[in-house]
Amino acid sequence: MGLPLERVPDEALLSGLATGDPEIAVAFVRRFQRSVYGVAVAVLGDPRLAEDVAQQTFERAWRHAQVYDGRRGSVRTWLTAIAHNLAIDAVRARRATPVAPEDLEALVGIVSETPERHALADDAAERVRRAVAALPREQARALVMAGIYGMTAREVAAFEGVPLGTAKTRIRTGTIKVRALLESEETR
Repeated sequence: MGLPLERVPDEALLSGLATGDPEIAVAFVRRFQRSVYGVAVAVLGDPRLAEDVAQQTFERAWRHAQVYDGRRGSVRTWLTAIAHNLAIDAVRARRATPVAPEDLEALVGIVSETPERHALADDAAERVRRAVAALPREQARALVMAGIYGMTAREVAAFEGVPLGTAKTRIRTGTIKVRALLESEETR
């Protein structure tokens, strides 16, 4: 690159990061590690988890270096925004109660006709349970994870082992189908 890596401008270092050069990667991490880690610790309050978020931040920067737009802010601002978003996701994930896949199957089963329906006597809840039970299994699972457990589409995708777009489509399609089923019941 000509200049010592410590003196290379941030944008040039970020561009070089995408090349996979290990020296550039080390220089990039060293330059921004305090800022990235600091944001993660501030949001999470957990140094160990903050280390994981910092590592994820640098991995994401490496994978998405080509989408950086200098008109929207500095490299440091871009990186700290990534760290902040990942830390918020980690906070949300810590709050979510993990559910084993076999338990999730049982939860989707509860949505259909079972004794649990008596505990929820509300007619609207019963209609929603029937509508969700009528969905294909993948859509019902995604909708239950998002609607009942409050998981984000990203969390659903990770849990189900599917691409983010697939999880979003399952949630959206399931929601549209449930709404249509509920509206069709109202018009009868």
